[in-house]
Amino acid sequence: MLARGCPNAYGVIMPASLIYHIAARADWERALRDGAYVTSTRGVTLAEQGYIHASEAAQVAGVANAFYAGAGEDLVLLMIDPARVRAEIRYEDVPGGDAPFPHIYGPLDPGAVTAVLPFAPGPDGTFTFTP
Repeated sequence: MLARGCPNAYGVIMPASLIYHIAARADWERALRDGAYVTSTRGVTLAEQGYIHASEAAQVAGVANAFYAGAGEDLVLLMIDPARVRAEIRYEDVPGGDAPFPHIYGPLDPGAVTAVLPFAPGPDGTFTFTP
């Protein structure tokens, strides 16, 4: 399913909600310099994976705690407007996931990112996120 919006009860296409991507600050700064974000996930490029991992708001903390706990990296959370993403977005099931995850099948234009938030775990090492 593409994330360009979905019809409401009246059949009107409503804007899709934001999606999120956890990024190393250095990777995001490189994207701003180069004009495209091409990191799929921690230590894996878009070219290697074939898509950029993203999450719905309810999935962010779980992803962070599963894959970024103890990373020691300076992380940021990219807030992405799906309507501005030029590449195809597919919602796909992943093993062990309760709901499909959005995957971006191409480079992410920095112009699709509406905000960049510092993203660090709490004092106990656990990530939380409330949009």
